[in-house]
Amino acid sequence: METNYFVKIHGLGNEYIVLDSRHISFTIDDKAIKRICNVNFGIGSDGILLLVASDKADIGLRIYNPDGSEAEKSGNGLRIFCKYVFDHGIVDKTTFSVETKGGIVKAKIDEVVNDRAKIVTVDMGKAIFDSKLIPTNFESSQVDNALIDAGGKSFTVNCVSMGNPHCVIIKEELVIEEIKEFGPLLENHQMFPNRINVQFAKVINRNEVEVLIWERGAGFTLASGTSSCAVASVLRKKNLVDEHVTIKMLGGQLTIHVDADYAIRMTGEVREICRGVLSKELIEDFS
Repeated sequence: METNYFVKIHGLGNEYIVLDSRHISFTIDDKAIKRICNVNFGIGSDGILLLVASDKADIGLRIYNPDGSEAEKSGNGLRIFCKYVFDHGIVDKTTFSVETKGGIVKAKIDEVVNDRAKIVTVDMGKAIFDSKLIPTNFESSQVDNALIDAGGKSFTVNCVSMGNPHCVIIKEELVIEEIKEFGPLLENHQMFPNRINVQFAKVINRNEVEVLIWERGAGFTLASGTSSCAVASVLRKKNLVDEHVTIKMLGGQLTIHVDADYAIRMTGEVREICRGVLSKELIEDFS
């Protein structure tokens, strides 16, 4: 593999650049991440996925947001990463494990077309509703229909962790301008010490939900895997949806299965956009 080789892949419009830590000539730091992800001065991306070694799983993954921060877990990022390691022969099986900062994840390549992964299922682990483990600053053991104020407006929030923190707000109508305005205020609210991902969710029926997403460290985004899992788990806990639910986002849809013990499986499509080599001039700009 050529030094500084990259692949750009999207999951429902949520796009990531994948790099292999064994084949890059620079350090993945705040400056490098911001420049590479910048749409004007870099490649443009919703984040960077870095392949690393693991002594606990088949392969290791570090996930970086475009603002330079590190994410514990990303559902779309995981499916994208699984396609990358399968397509490039880094793993030679269709079922394997991935170590992330948010825990070890089991993955399965469900559909292969022309020797490339198309549909991927990821076992996302169990949804965590413990307020302190998410974490939040609420005194209650769980954040269920709690009221908070942001920008002079009151929101009823439900919080859960999928290895990263989420705040689900059930809405009767979804308005993009609303989540763009209040998403950053909720993300950085004082009740969320590690910041938080924000979802506005509208229940269509017991098997379909529409969602808008404000992603921590990335902003308004077309799709998010962990956000889909968070919404499904919260709505299942409230008995508003069945165990199989389709989460519809602007970038596309994911199928989420919620077990009785809130173990989550997520299935969806991933597609490669492009591949290439980071130029020496780009690397000089952040080295």
